[in-house]
Amino acid sequence: MSTWVVIPAAGSGSRLAAAGLGVGKQFMPWRGAPLYWASLRTLARVAGVHGVALAFPPAELPQASARAEELAAAQDLGLPLRFAAGGARRQDSVAAALAVLPRDCSRVLVHDAARPFASAALVTALLAALDAGARAAVPAVPVKDTVKRVAAGRVAATLPRAELAAVQTPQAFVLADLLAAHEHCARHGLDVTDDASMIEALGLDVAVVPGEEGNVKITTPEDLHLLRTGQSPRVPVTGWGYDVHKYGPGRPMVLGTVPIQGGPEVVAHSDGDVLLHALTDALLGCLGRGDIGEHFPDTDPRYEGVPSAVLLNEVLEMALEAGLEVVHADLTVICQVPRLAPWKAQIRSAVAGLLRLPPGRVNVKATTEEGLGFTGEKKGVKAVACVSALLPA
Repeated sequence: MSTWVVIPAAGSGSRLAAAGLGVGKQFMPWRGAPLYWASLRTLARVAGVHGVALAFPPAELPQASARAEELAAAQDLGLPLRFAAGGARRQDSVAAALAVLPRDCSRVLVHDAARPFASAALVTALLAALDAGARAAVPAVPVKDTVKRVAAGRVAATLPRAELAAVQTPQAFVLADLLAAHEHCARHGLDVTDDASMIEALGLDVAVVPGEEGNVKITTPEDLHLLRTGQSPRVPVTGWGYDVHKYGPGRPMVLGTVPIQGGPEVVAHSDGDVLLHALTDALLGCLGRGDIGEHFPDTDPRYEGVPSAVLLNEVLEMALEAGLEVVHADLTVICQVPRLAPWKAQIRSAVAGLLRLPPGRVNVKATTEEGLGFTGEKKGVKAVACVSALLPA
C-alpha cells in the first residue's frame, strides 16, 4: 500500500501581498529553504510516506522544480518527487498533482504549503485512522471563540460552539475516493476550501483526529511573526548512550546495520550491533524512557538474533508519539580491531537513513584506546552515542 503526499504550492498568497514579500508565501525563505520545504521534510520522516507530488505555478514550474530537486539531493531526502503545473484554484492544483501520482499509489495526504508546523506524530495519527478503516481523516481543534453567522452587518445566528471545530491539514484519503470526489465537484461546478469538503459532497464519512494548536497556516502579514518566534515551543534535549560487546564465537560483526567483512564475531543476544544499541539508548535518554535493557531484555527469547534496527525503529515510534524531533547524532566506535575507516561513510549513510536525517546531521568516528583496556587488548568493542533533539515544552 503506497502513500504519497500532495502539496499544492501554486497559490498567489494575495492576503500576504501587503507585507511586500515579492514572492508567493510558499516560496518565502525560512531556515535556509522555501517555506513549503519545512512541511515536506516533516512528512518525509514518516515511515509510511513513499513520495511527494508538488503543484507549482505554471510560470515558475521549471525553476521551482529544479530547486526542490536540488534540496532533495543536498539533504538526502530519500523520497521521489513529482511535479505538476497548478491551476487557478487550490482544488485545481490538487487535481493536477493527483494526476502525476504513480499507479501503485492507494492513499494520499494533502497538505497546505504554508502550514510548516505540523508534526510527524499528527501524520502518523492520520494514517492510523486510514489503517483502522476510515476512507478519509482530518485533524481538527476545538473552536475557542463564540462563532456567529453574520448577514448585512447584523448577527443572524449564534452557532453551537460544542459542535464546531477548526479543520487543519494534512488530510488523509483513500486515493480512489478522493479522485471520485474531484470528478464529482468538477462535474457539478462546486468550489471548495479543502479536500474533505469534496468527500462530504459525495456523501462519505470523514473521520476526525485531534489536531495541533501549533499547526497554524501562514495566511496574513500578522502571521509572519510566527516564523520568527516559532510555533509550538520546544526545548532542546540531549541523550547519551553507551554499549559494549565482547569478541567471541557468536554473531558476525555489524555496525550501524553495515556488515564488517573480516571483523571478529561478537557475543550477543540480538544481532550484536553495538553502535545501534548505543544510539537506541541515547534516544531513550532524550525521551526519559530508561534504557534498552528495560524495553528489550536479553532474557526475552523474542529478541534472540533480532536486527538492532528493529529495536531502534520501535524507539523511533515512541519518539514520534512524543513529538521528539531528532536533529543530530554524534557516534563513536572504540576498538583496536578491525580498522573501521573503510566503513565509516557507509555506516554514516545507513544511520542517517534510519533516523531520517540528512547525512550532514550524523557524524561517525572511530578510535582506539592505544592498546589499553579490553578494547586495546582486542577483546571487544564499545560505542558511545550523543543525540541532540527537540521535545515539545
